[in-house]
Amino acid sequence: MNNPLQKVIILFLMALMPLLVLGQKNPAKGADEAFGKQRYSEAIDKYKKAYTKVKKNKEEKNRITAQLAVCYRLTGNYKRAEASYKRLVANGWDKRNPEVLLRFAEMLKINEKFDEAVEQYNAYAERVPDDPRGRKGAEATKLIPEWIENPSKYEVTNIKKINSRESDFAPTFTSDNYNEIIFTSAREGSTGKETDKWTDQNFTDLWTAKIDRKGEWSAPDLLDKSETINTDANEGSASMNSKFKALYFTRCPNAANKESGCQIFKSSRSGRNWGKPAMVDIKGVDTLSTVGQPTVSEGELIIYFSADRKGGLGGKDIWVAMRESKTDDFKRPMNLGPVINTPGDEMFPFLRNDTTLFFASDGHGGMGGLDIFVSMIDTSGNWGEPQNLKFPMNSSLDDFGIVFHPEEEYGYLSSNRKGTRGLEDIWYFIEPPLEFTLSGTVKDDRTLMFVESASVKLVGSSGISVTTITNENGFYSFGKSQMEPNTTFEVIVTKPNYFNIKGTVTTVGVEFSKDFERDFIIEPIPEEPILLPEILYDLAKWDLKPQYQDSLQGLIQTLRDNPNLVIELASHTDTRDTDERNDILSQRRAQSVVDYLIIRGIEPTRLVAKGYGEHVPRSLKNDIIRDGFLFTEGTLLDDALINSLNSTNEKEAAHQLNRRTEFRVLRKDYVPQATNLDIADVNILLNPDDNAIIFKEEPKTGIYITTCIINGYNEEFAYDRGSDPMISLDKALDLLKWGAISKDDFEGDPEEILANNTIADRAVINFTEINVANKSVRDVKVKVNHKLRYDLVFGERLMKQFGSFSYNTKTKILTID
Repeated sequence: MNNPLQKVIILFLMALMPLLVLGQKNPAKGADEAFGKQRYSEAIDKYKKAYTKVKKNKEEKNRITAQLAVCYRLTGNYKRAEASYKRLVANGWDKRNPEVLLRFAEMLKINEKFDEAVEQYNAYAERVPDDPRGRKGAEATKLIPEWIENPSKYEVTNIKKINSRESDFAPTFTSDNYNEIIFTSAREGSTGKETDKWTDQNFTDLWTAKIDRKGEWSAPDLLDKSETINTDANEGSASMNSKFKALYFTRCPNAANKESGCQIFKSSRSGRNWGKPAMVDIKGVDTLSTVGQPTVSEGELIIYFSADRKGGLGGKDIWVAMRESKTDDFKRPMNLGPVINTPGDEMFPFLRNDTTLFFASDGHGGMGGLDIFVSMIDTSGNWGEPQNLKFPMNSSLDDFGIVFHPEEEYGYLSSNRKGTRGLEDIWYFIEPPLEFTLSGTVKDDRTLMFVESASVKLVGSSGISVTTITNENGFYSFGKSQMEPNTTFEVIVTKPNYFNIKGTVTTVGVEFSKDFERDFIIEPIPEEPILLPEILYDLAKWDLKPQYQDSLQGLIQTLRDNPNLVIELASHTDTRDTDERNDILSQRRAQSVVDYLIIRGIEPTRLVAKGYGEHVPRSLKNDIIRDGFLFTEGTLLDDALINSLNSTNEKEAAHQLNRRTEFRVLRKDYVPQATNLDIADVNILLNPDDNAIIFKEEPKTGIYITTCIINGYNEEFAYDRGSDPMISLDKALDLLKWGAISKDDFEGDPEEILANNTIADRAVINFTEINVANKSVRDVKVKVNHKLRYDLVFGERLMKQFGSFSYNTKTKILTID
């Protein structure tokens, strides 16, 4: 052994021996293999055993803990996942793998430890600032208590009759009756007899269940018992085409000793029978690819699906593929991009009416693990920023696999939230119809007793008008068929020998059903005159001063609320002048009040001016203190009384009380005169000074529609944030025919633009003025678009020219500052 080379070799072999022994005795080798094959339930048991055998190897203990954390997370054991991630952070494992902080935050959030979750999200955002999941996660987690306190309009309930102890998820409608669903389940009775090593459940099949007219669900049954669709493999996450004749679903083969992925298959239905499924041909997708959870457009020319493919943004992404006809193969898929996809997972897409995409994500920030989001496509084909459906559609756990009725606001979703019977359940959701009622009582102002047989009239901004009568207890009510949503109501209470009274109730912006209550107190019409608030005149003058015009506002409103009254306006003076001069002065003062009321819109034939001079001294109906002097109830302020007073100041106070203006009702049968106003469908501002106008939201697309005045014509426009101003061909031809525009308003040669009795596509029209919500913009260039779905489309660039604007989706009001 004197050869130096031999010594080196021996020393090298001796150093290598421990590594060789460790490799031969790697306790976690079997667990790693199961993990690599996505057999997470199997991997958990093997990792737990391996952990007990590497107690002295801290590095390997941390690695196994990290693997266990992933397994627990992916099998839904969130409490153990949280404990594992917490241990890793305590051991500093996050310093080499910052994603541990993100996953720890997610588990804390799922387990409703919101403050701790925000702390870990922020730590991850600081460590990996380029990954938006940290920032978005912290922002969303802070909002969760508010979302729970202020839930959305939807109600979510578990369908206990069809859910099992295993996983039930991804429902889809099977017919245009919308009374039957197909869903994925791992319940007993599935076709496959083996156990899925990922979930430790049966392999999944497609099942079906139907609801009858009484709302009772049938017991679920296999969609197909002939093993045409359901096989030994995993089948699930299905969707039907718009005609409910073709089924698109996911199949993941599990052939022994054969590598395979998951593919999308299609089966056509003839009557009750299903045809042999064929793999959907998508360029670049083969039997080794893993794609699934398909949803197709109404014409089946576009397919969306989830996949973890090269070119994605992180984990699983939403992809789209297109084709020219239903007989063609789909072209190479395109990633929907960073607006929809994140470094996390985006899965279970569902396309509603070709314009609205629902999907589940753990990368956009939400309430739990997977949350359901919605995005809408604009007229340019761009997807909008996804919006979280919030509570109760989302929960602190996983929510995914949603399906909506195409027209009505109900459907089904999948969730493992609290109240779930199995591992995942199917839940029903609905936006219950808004139902409102109005009730109250009517009392007499003088006696505070209930008034029987008072007429209560309900007049809505929608045009509805109904009347009811109070009962012996003064009670009235209007039911849900009369109280319409998004309507402002005027409530008018009338009864002979009483002043009419009005009130307002609105359901505009009220998102939840409500029982309104409104009580009224009506005032009897007195026989004696009614004193108006004090109106002072300059000495020997009768002009009504502006500062005292406000004293007449109550009278004006009373006259407007009681259009059948004719009144006398009476003016009185004190006794410190001749009778003749006081008579003339009081008549002129009474007339000045009448003239002002006429200016304010009260019909002259309802008003009688009467000057009483000094002839009717005031009789006090209650104690009054004026300038420090007390005048008691029942006192008649005639000359004898005034002359008996002790001081000049006290006498002056008495004279002031005698100088007054009163009104009394002469008649209650006046018939209002007809007007020449032409009431038409006009562009109504809520208040011209507020620059606000009501808009409506299309139920299918969510596009905002409101009115504008364009060159003097009332028109509707759709708001599309990124769009330039555009006008449809039909609307441009209408405006041309009506004379709102002429050939001189087109840019370019009008002979070419207006050739063949039409308007050229992409022609530019110069509109003199466009008015929205009482704001105007002049010289607006609008482009003609032959394919435009709306008459007019305005974008953010044009709207900003009117001013700072905002659409309030709760009140449906567009405001421009």
